[in-house]
Amino acid sequence: MTHTARRIGRTLAFVLPVVMVLSGTLAVTAVPWAAHNSDSTMLTASAQSVSKRAKARTPQDILRDKLLLELQEKDPGAALTDLQRAVEGRPSLARHCMSIAKALGKAAVEQYGPTRAHRFSRPVCDTSFASGVAQFS
Repeated sequence: MTHTARRIGRTLAFVLPVVMVLSGTLAVTAVPWAAHNSDSTMLTASAQSVSKRAKARTPQDILRDKLLLELQEKDPGAALTDLQRAVEGRPSLARHCMSIAKALGKAAVEQYGPTRAHRFSRPVCDTSFASGVAQFS
């Protein structure tokens, strides 16, 4: 009898903490904390929203934003020259060159109008700047 009681005690001593940890983890994951909206319903949902905000910007996005700012401050010619230099310096940006040049063309049309924007066209990235100007004229 003592042997059986000791065996049950050892089993409970091992199984009970594992069950308590697992049930506590599952309870914390599914408890509505404050309101019934999707942002604060579950702990895992709040962790996912943090990861979306912390997403890093890509090099081509940073370059495009820098060149669009330069286009507004100076002119499209300077931005196109810097785009060409950036692609020559970092060949990995070459596959994004056309989309960046089109974005510059669109911004040039918005700032200078279609006729004046065409004057800045250069053969950068397969004349994508001119294509962007024509597309958004």
